[in-house]
Amino acid sequence: MDAQAIKRSLDAGGLRCTPQRYAVMAFLMECREHPTAAEIYRAVNRVDPRSSRATTYNNLRDLVRAGLVREVAVEGRAARFDAKGVRHHHFICDRCGNVEDLAWYSVPRPPSRTFGKRILRECEVIFRGLCTKCAPRRASG
Repeated sequence: MDAQAIKRSLDAGGLRCTPQRYAVMAFLMECREHPTAAEIYRAVNRVDPRSSRATTYNNLRDLVRAGLVREVAVEGRAARFDAKGVRHHHFICDRCGNVEDLAWYSVPRPPSRTFGKRILRECEVIFRGLCTKCAPRRASG
């Protein structure tokens, strides 16, 4: 994603394009993994040492609230972040905590009575189990 596209996405999310916020968003857009806040801070700080840990964490919070970044909760581990523009589901490995993208498919919407007075914003599926690296290898034959 080019610089202007990142600036437009921040503007569309109602956020000012500060150098630190831009750096966080640019890193996430280029990242193939789902980094933790600490990993994002270290990466951004290598590029711009003026960016503090608090600023990085606050920018992540703001980007999540604006809907530009998704926070993927991994039980018992640090949350991971994702700024892929394409809708997708996630698979989280129970053993190593790795978060993988899975192709999007529509999830049936539960009956409205299930939610009472709650308002459903979106529905996402998170699969959990063992990734290909952690799954026991079966002997062929």
